[in-house]
Amino acid sequence: MNSKRNNPQGAARRKFLGVTLLGGACGSLAALPATSAGGAESRSTAELTGLSPDGVPVADVGYTPGILADGKRLIFVSGQGPRDFNADMETQMRQTFENIGRILESAGASMKNIVMLRFYFVHLSRDLPIYRKIRKEYLSKPYPASTGVGVTELAAPGLQIEIEAVAVL
Repeated sequence: MNSKRNNPQGAARRKFLGVTLLGGACGSLAALPATSAGGAESRSTAELTGLSPDGVPVADVGYTPGILADGKRLIFVSGQGPRDFNADMETQMRQTFENIGRILESAGASMKNIVMLRFYFVHLSRDLPIYRKIRKEYLSKPYPASTGVGVTELAAPGLQIEIEAVAVL
């Protein structure tokens, strides 16, 4: 018999990885409801530890190279954009972060539970400095791991920024 199959820690890791991959593939909000009668009061908050080993470069303040998240629930937030595509970029980014916050709140989480952000910008060089400024208004240490991508266009006509998030409760 394979001893790896009978290892409870290995089983927990496989389950976590499976849920993570499923959520990433679906690209949607996967907030799991509390199963006890206590509701939101019975939800645990994840313990987040920033990982910044020596020799790993950091491009800017406001993100952490890695996050160790110890929690029980995962929340996957699909790419969000602003309500007003014609607003200035700072306003669009604030609206986007506010949308993410509302989705997390509906699952009993907050911006403090975010462990990963991915942002997509049509004008990366123009918008990255604004994003770096705005994200620090909404996020706190340990900052989430983060990846930024410049794209030629996004799904909705006129959309110039899109941000998706993964949170752990």
